[in-house]
Amino acid sequence: MEGLKPPPTLCLDTGNIAKAWKSWKEEFTLYMDLSMPEAAEDVRVKLFYYLIGETGRELCETLMSDVTSPRRKLSELIGKFDEHCNPKILTADPGSARLFWAMDRITFHHDTVLSDMHMLLPNARHLMTRLNSVGQPVFISKFKILSVGERPDGDDPDKGVPEAGGGHKRKEEDKKVRKDIQSQDGEEGGEGDEEPFLDEDGDLHITHRPRRNFTEGSGRDLVCPIILQQADPEREPEEEQSEDEEDQAFHDILKIEHTMATTLEDVGKQVWRGAFFLADFILSSADLFRGATVLELGAGTGLTSIVVATICKTTFCTDVGEDLLSMCKKNVTLNRHLTEAAGGDARVRQLDWLQYDLCTDADVEFSWTEEEVEDLYSNTEIIIAADVIYDDDLTDGLFRTLYRLCSSFSHSCSIFISIERRMNFTLRNMDVSCDAYKHFSRCLSQLQALQDGRCSFTVERLPADFSQFFLYERIEQLELWKVTSTPLPSERPPPGSACCSSVNNEPPPHVTIQSSC
Repeated sequence: MEGLKPPPTLCLDTGNIAKAWKSWKEEFTLYMDLSMPEAAEDVRVKLFYYLIGETGRELCETLMSDVTSPRRKLSELIGKFDEHCNPKILTADPGSARLFWAMDRITFHHDTVLSDMHMLLPNARHLMTRLNSVGQPVFISKFKILSVGERPDGDDPDKGVPEAGGGHKRKEEDKKVRKDIQSQDGEEGGEGDEEPFLDEDGDLHITHRPRRNFTEGSGRDLVCPIILQQADPEREPEEEQSEDEEDQAFHDILKIEHTMATTLEDVGKQVWRGAFFLADFILSSADLFRGATVLELGAGTGLTSIVVATICKTTFCTDVGEDLLSMCKKNVTLNRHLTEAAGGDARVRQLDWLQYDLCTDADVEFSWTEEEVEDLYSNTEIIIAADVIYDDDLTDGLFRTLYRLCSSFSHSCSIFISIERRMNFTLRNMDVSCDAYKHFSRCLSQLQALQDGRCSFTVERLPADFSQFFLYERIEQLELWKVTSTPLPSERPPPGSACCSSVNNEPPPHVTIQSSC
C-alpha cells in the first residue's frame, strides 16, 4: 500500500514504557499487515530493527543476547519486549500478602526523579502491590509516628534517630551484645585492650558480633527463603484485607502507596521529605489545627492530609490527575482507622492550579459538591502545601490559586508551605544555584507587597525547632513558611456563591503574579 506512513521511532525515555511500547507495537503490526503481509521472516525482523530506532536496537541486543542474529524471529523479539515493558507481579507463597518488585526493571533516564526518602531510609522495605492504570509499579511503605522515647535527640548520641521498626528496645539489645563481646574479649585476652590481631597476610582480623536468635517483639523481621510465584488475582483482595486488619491494630503506623523513579510530571506519586517536615509541624502544633477545616494543595500521595485529618475536623486533600487522585484516595482508605478514630474527615478532590473553576459535575470523579464548595469558602482557616516548589509555572499557579481563594474568604487564613531548597548546576549560570527557590522567594515578596483593597498578606519563615515525629533526615535545606491573609473591609459576595465556585478573582492589572514574578 503506497503512501502508508511507518510508525515513529519507539521512545523509551518516558515515565510509562508499557504504554509507549503498546502504542508502538500496535502501529508496527498494522503497518506490517497493510504494507508487507507476505514478507519473509528475515525481512520483517530487519524492518523491525530499522523502525524501532537506535535505543530499541540496543535493548534488543540485551534482551536477545542468548540468540544469534540469523535465528531471531519477529514473534520472539516482540515477546521479549512485552516481558520487559510489562513486568510480571510476583508474590511470596500463598500464605504471604507481600509483593515484590524486581528493582533491576527500573531504568533511570536523564529525566528520572527519585525521592531521597526511597533511597536513604534505614531498613525501609518498599513492597510492590500492583501496576497502576498507566503501567507504573506501585509500592506500599509503612511509616511510624515516633513516640517520645524514639524521637531524635541531638544531646544524647544514644538517643539518635532510631532504626525503622526497632526503636530504643533494639538499642538496649545492641548494648547488651556489646557488653557480651567486651566480656568475651576480656576472658580471652586478659585486659581486652591488646594489640589488634593480624592474619598471615597482614589483614586485620575482626571479631564479629554473635548472632541473636529471632524473638517475637524484637522489632526485627524474620528473614526466610521464599518461593516466588505468579500472583493469584482471586486471592489479592482477601490478603489485602487481612493485612489491613493487622495494621489497624497499630495507631502509630501510616501505610502509603507510592511510585518510585518517575518523570518530573509524576513526582506527586512519590513520598518527599517536605511532607514529613510539614507533618512534624502539624503534630507539634496540634492545638492550632484541632477542629479546623484544612485545605491541602498539591497533596500528592496524601500523607500530610492524612496526618492533619487525625487532628482537624475536615480536610480537603486536593491535586490533579485521575491516577494520582485514585492513589491518594486509596491511601486515605488505608489509614481510615487513624482518621476515623480521631473524628476527622478526609475528602479527596480535584483542584487544578492552572484552572479557574472547581468542578461540581456529579458525573466526574473527585468533583466537588455545592455543600463542599460552601464549606471550603466559609470555613477554611488553614491551607497547607508540602514540597510543591520545583517548577516555575506551577509556582505561579500556586500563588494565583492562593490569591483567588484568600481574596474570596471573609475571614483570615493561615497558609503553611514546606519547601526543600535543591541545589543544581545550571549551564545558564555555570554555577550551582537554586532557581526554583529564588522564584518562590520573589513570589512571596510580591504577594506581601500586594495592595488591591481585598486582602493583605504577611509572610514569615518559621523556625524548624519543633519535634520530629517521623524517621527521615531533617536537613538544613528544609524550610517552613507561613503566609497570613487578612480580609480588608469591602463588598464581598457571600461565601459559596457562584462567583466563589469559579475561583475567578484575579490580581489587579498592576500586580504580576505570573511567570515573571
